[in-house]
Amino acid sequence: MTTTIRVRYFAGARGAVGLSEETVAMPVGATVGDLVSELGGKHGEKLTRVLTACSFLLDGVAVRDLATAMPDGSGVDVLPPFAGG
Repeated sequence: MTTTIRVRYFAGARGAVGLSEETVAMPVGATVGDLVSELGGKHGEKLTRVLTACSFLLDGVAVRDLATAMPDGSGVDVLPPFAGG
């Protein structure tokens, strides 16, 4: 069985992937960490480097523990560090 996760990319992550959004099928019970590994494997070294500095939102809530499980139909936002002022 699989679960469907909607992934949205922002800033440098979007540039590394070349997409603003995609849907990823993951095994039921997969964690945010599993998704990060899957995305790095799928999109290569450029995204893998960006992912090491990213924070993640799961359905709009900051993920503090990459072992957090993702329910079916979840949305994960990939947020590189932003500069601002």
